[in-house]
Amino acid sequence: MTNRKIEYWVIPREADSEFVAHMEEVLETYEKPYDPKVPILCMDEQPVQLLKETRSPIPAAADHAKRVDYEYERAGTAAIFMFAEPLAGWREVAVR
Repeated sequence: MTNRKIEYWVIPREADSEFVAHMEEVLETYEKPYDPKVPILCMDEQPVQLLKETRSPIPAAADHAKRVDYEYERAGTAAIFMFAEPLAGWREVAVR
């Protein structure tokens, strides 16, 4: 079995200072007081893969947790979009 190393990071190593400067600008935007004449809108997208089980799960029992087979059948894709105006307490979600 091959041992694979995985690295996780938030700030790209090759753009530390530039990334931080842009992130600080975004954070400053969220610190501004709410003004309905100048809304601050956010949008995010999450693509998802729709999966279907190929075997029925085995229910949990006193001696083991629910067992789900790792094998699956691909059943398409979807995208989840979220639009928000955080300072106004408004959000909208759309799935396509």
